[in-house]
Amino acid sequence: MREVEENQPPYTGKICCIGAGYVGGPTMAMVALKTGLTVTVVDLNKQRIDAWNSDRLPIYEPGLEEVVKQTRGKNLFFSTDVEAAVRDAAIIFVSVNTPTKEYGFGKGRAADLTYWEGAARSISKATVPGSALFQGFKIVVEKSTVPVSTADAMTCVLQENCPAGVHFQVLSNPEFLAEGTAIADLTQPDRVLIGGSMSKEGIMAIEALASVYAHWVPRERIVKSNVWSAELSKLVANAFLAQRISSVNALSELCEATGADIDHVASAIGSDPGIGPKFLKCGPGFGGSCFQKDILNLVYLCQSAGLTDVAEYWLQVIRMNDHQKRRFGKLIVDTMFNTINDKKIAVLGFAFKADTGDTRESPAIDICGTMLNENAKVTVFDPEVTEDQVLQFRDLDYRRIFDTMCKPAFIFDGRNILDHDQLQSIGFRIQGLGKPKTLEIVSGS
Repeated sequence: MREVEENQPPYTGKICCIGAGYVGGPTMAMVALKTGLTVTVVDLNKQRIDAWNSDRLPIYEPGLEEVVKQTRGKNLFFSTDVEAAVRDAAIIFVSVNTPTKEYGFGKGRAADLTYWEGAARSISKATVPGSALFQGFKIVVEKSTVPVSTADAMTCVLQENCPAGVHFQVLSNPEFLAEGTAIADLTQPDRVLIGGSMSKEGIMAIEALASVYAHWVPRERIVKSNVWSAELSKLVANAFLAQRISSVNALSELCEATGADIDHVASAIGSDPGIGPKFLKCGPGFGGSCFQKDILNLVYLCQSAGLTDVAEYWLQVIRMNDHQKRRFGKLIVDTMFNTINDKKIAVLGFAFKADTGDTRESPAIDICGTMLNENAKVTVFDPEVTEDQVLQFRDLDYRRIFDTMCKPAFIFDGRNILDHDQLQSIGFRIQGLGKPKTLEIVSGS
């Protein structure tokens, strides 16, 4: 690869991204900001595109609005004209949804690639004679999480439907963003992974995409591999992170049973350099669009390869996550004298994590469902997701809240973010996950 890297000029053409969601929008905004290249994000959803072109973006990420305002209308554009954007760009990112399949073979576990095939056919249709090319071919970049071999399937669709003489190189460039910190992750990524064919054209395509990221990412952080390794790496990365969450959540139940404190335990084991402190924060379960979907996809891949024991191992991560959500709901019921019938319960936060408005697979859905099934009166509050309106729940006037509540007054801290000692001194009966049980009632002062 050294010969190509030294002699190939950096890519200077236009860039297109199909899909204006949580991955495509922020990623392309950062590419436009850092490279100065013309970037067009396209989506068939007109309402979503209109939102990207408005003062109220369709998603919330800290710092995203500022990046979009610096680039939109200059070298960053949002459009529903897929054909025009694909025709004019030699590098095309595909960032469409890959939901879990809800029918047929692999139902409930395999990835549904309907939108991916549709994107491939749209690219073929728009690639007419005179379309922008790079060294005689178009570069199609898988950006969303996809199962291994998707690149082969996409290449097959593209080559069978493209004009004579036009070729494609399909690369895998999985995203490693976390919602709530996406802009920071894009600004200083710990790695950028690019996988492609090891043919001469494939290496040229890899280097072209690497030259885009090299505008702001150090070359040593741009990791190159074959396409199958890149596709699998994203699934495995999410599986490992989810596994850590399920592990610490399993320990939280043991802590409650023994009187240990999960924060103390997590701090102790996180100090081991071989383990590290990240993703050891106890909670009511992981949510979001990635972890469960990607683990189920990994389970399906293992099952398809006949690796039953390996599939069962990863499936247990999902089972433990489901258990944590169920037991937090049960903890609420059990602590409130085994009945929450007709009791008013306020739920502070409904998104699956802080600094996002995304409620996909949020543990709050299951927990609220449990309380509703027990005939509680549930009121949900989640902050308006604009930067100046994000509320920190730890700063509420809990003394005033306590004075207005029926007694005994309960707080269930599913994230262990509150000052439990202070709240208990006010008079609350507070219970966190993985914390010693606070059974005594302390009189308010």
